[in-house]
Amino acid sequence: MINEIVKSLDYKIIAFIGILAAYILTCGLLSACKEMLPRDAGRNFAHNGKVSAGKPRGAGFIFILVFSAVAITVLKLNREIIIYIILTIAAMITGFLDDCSKSPWGEYRKGILDLIIAVMVAITYVNFNSSTIYINMIDKSFTLNPIVFIVLATILVWASINVTNCSDGVDGLCGTLSIITLFSIYLYGIIKEKDNNFNYMILILLACILAYLWFNATPSKMIMGDAGSRALGLFISIAALKTDSPLLYIPLAFILIVDGGLGLIKVSLIRFLKVRIMNNIRTPIHDHVRKNSGWSNEEVVFKFSIIQIIIAFSTLWLLR
Repeated sequence: MINEIVKSLDYKIIAFIGILAAYILTCGLLSACKEMLPRDAGRNFAHNGKVSAGKPRGAGFIFILVFSAVAITVLKLNREIIIYIILTIAAMITGFLDDCSKSPWGEYRKGILDLIIAVMVAITYVNFNSSTIYINMIDKSFTLNPIVFIVLATILVWASINVTNCSDGVDGLCGTLSIITLFSIYLYGIIKEKDNNFNYMILILLACILAYLWFNATPSKMIMGDAGSRALGLFISIAALKTDSPLLYIPLAFILIVDGGLGLIKVSLIRFLKVRIMNNIRTPIHDHVRKNSGWSNEEVVFKFSIIQIIIAFSTLWLLR
C-alpha cells in the first residue's frame, strides 16, 4: 500500500514538473528564438491584415516541439501516443514550411497534405481503439464499419485542421479558443473517467499555448502561423476522438467551426458549384465583426470566448 502511494505521489510530482517545464521552456525559447523565426508578410484580404507584417511568424514551431519533447519525457508512452505526437509534429512542419515560404503554398497542396495526415490519424485511432461511437444525448453506442468510421474521422480531422487555421487572424483568438476547447475536453475526460494519460497530455499542450499567449496578447509580439494553428487543429480532433464521442467536437469547438468553417463553405460553394451565398458576410467571421460591427481585437477575443465558454460548460453540465 505504501509503495503504491509513493509511486502515485512520484507520478503526480513528475506530472506537476512536466506542466511547469512546458510553460517555462516555451516562454524561454519563444523569447530567445523569436528573431530566428520567419517574418509575416501581412494578409492582403483580411481586415487590418497588414498590421501583423514584419512580426515573427511560425511560433507554433517552437511550442509544438516543446510540447512533444515534454510529452515524450513525462508521459506513460505507448505506440498510439507516439504516433499522435509524430503526426502533430508533421502537421506543424507542413505549416512551418508554408510560414517560411516566400510565396504562400497553394490551397490544394496544403489540403492534400492535411488529408494524408488526417487519414493516418483516423487509421491509428481505429487500430488502437474501436469504431464504436457514443451518442451522449441518447445514451447509446453505435459500432460503425471500420472503413466508414475512418472516412468520417478523416473528415473530422481535416475540418478541424482547417477551421482552426482559419481562426488565426486576431491576436490571441486561435490560442484562446483552442484552450477553451481542449480544457472542455479535459473536463469531460475527468467527468467520464477517460484515459488519464491522454488527459495529462492535454494539460501539457495547454501550458505551451498559455506561454505562447503571453507573447500573442494584443498587441502581439509574434504569431503562431500555420505551424501552430494546423497542429492545434489536428490535436483538437484527436482529443475529440479520444472522448469516444466525436460529435462533442461540434459544441466544444463551436466558435472555431463557425469562425473558420463558414469561410471554407463559402469558398467551396463558389469554386466548385458556382453558387454565391453569404455575399454580405465577410469570412472568417472575426473579420466580419471587426469590419462591419466595429469590434476591436480585444472584443473579438473576449466575446467569442464568452460564447464558447457558455456553450461548452452548458454541454458539460448536460452530460455530467
